[in-house]
Amino acid sequence: MDIKKVVIIGPESTGKSTLSKALAATFGELWVYEYARQYINDLGRPYQYDDLLQIAKKQVELEEKKLKKSKNILFIDTDLHVIKVWSDHKFGKTDPWILDQIEKRKYDLYLLTDVDIPWEDDPQREHPNPEMRNYFFGIYKKLIENSGVPFEIVRGGYGERFISAMKALKRNDVY
Repeated sequence: MDIKKVVIIGPESTGKSTLSKALAATFGELWVYEYARQYINDLGRPYQYDDLLQIAKKQVELEEKKLKKSKNILFIDTDLHVIKVWSDHKFGKTDPWILDQIEKRKYDLYLLTDVDIPWEDDPQREHPNPEMRNYFFGIYKKLIENSGVPFEIVRGGYGERFISAMKALKRNDVY
């Protein structure tokens, strides 16, 4: 049986980690955390362009390790599209390795988290402005639309997001 890979993606502070953890717990499955948070926390300086490649490589490594231990579904808190968006926005370019991996890696469903929940401040988050949150939401939506992978937008409070995500998983034959 092939393990289904579900990516939870969206702008900063839209509940991706919370949703990833909750879905994994509900199914008794594993989830892949967003490695960038750990890397940046341990860095001790602002991240630079070259750091994004290191983050991307470790994110892929974590995903592959968890995939080997998964039973039926692997929930992934963001994928390399997020690093591409950061890199393009902040540095005007993305490392070719990251772009190549985006093309090669295959997923079964994207759950795109909307910006309709309140911003939660965090030292690693950079764009609390509602216009920027909407801007990034539009970028993620376009990227995943162009990926050819099925996707659904999850909206509302945390409970509503969870219910919406569960329905999306069912509609897309993930379980």
